[in-house]
Amino acid sequence: MTRLKTHTESHATSRIGWLRAAVMGANDGIVSTASLIVGVAAASAGRSEILIAGMASLFAGAMSMAAGEYVSVSSQADTEKADLARERKELASDPEFEHAELASVYEARGVDATTAKEVARQMMAHDALTAHARDELGISEVSTARPLQAAIASALTFIAGAAAPLLVVPFAPLASMVMAVAAASLVCLAVLGALGAKAGGAPVVPSVVRVVFWGAMAMVVTALVGKLFGAVVA
Repeated sequence: MTRLKTHTESHATSRIGWLRAAVMGANDGIVSTASLIVGVAAASAGRSEILIAGMASLFAGAMSMAAGEYVSVSSQADTEKADLARERKELASDPEFEHAELASVYEARGVDATTAKEVARQMMAHDALTAHARDELGISEVSTARPLQAAIASALTFIAGAAAPLLVVPFAPLASMVMAVAAASLVCLAVLGALGAKAGGAPVVPSVVRVVFWGAMAMVVTALVGKLFGAVVA
């Protein structure tokens, strides 16, 4: 008698909910705070002014990221709930049509008509709403919106990201503040890109190049703006 081996796989898609918010929060924390520090430093501000600007960016950015994630993901959750409520009513009022609709989904994926109808029947007998949510609406346990999780992950990683360039400010000489903050931030962005790619099972090099390039562009722009306005004010 042949025994079936149990096979447990860990897929990166199970991390999508918090990973997206975490990567975005950390990336935004590094880029926005570093860019602000670079811009203020380029305007020939003193160390205390640079620190105040950086701290303001850290706290304001963390709250903004948390609020933005919570509101946007809550909107997604509300839409999912509305779709599920509509599907529940349709299943109660016209189960035959819903069976045919689910069978057509399986047929479109390559299952022959007879098998598709039988699969749809069995799936609906087991858990009709879950079957329609997953296969018709694309709503699953993995992709379900979790507003609080996204908000917390985004805020905490923003703080962690923003702390990296901010920690350079007390120790770097004012004359080389811009270069020191930019260099530290680009290193952190490269590490973040690599970690995000590893956690998501994606290629590392494109991820690193992407985050470093756009981070560098943001800092270049703010440095130029700081230089311009610093010269005008002076």
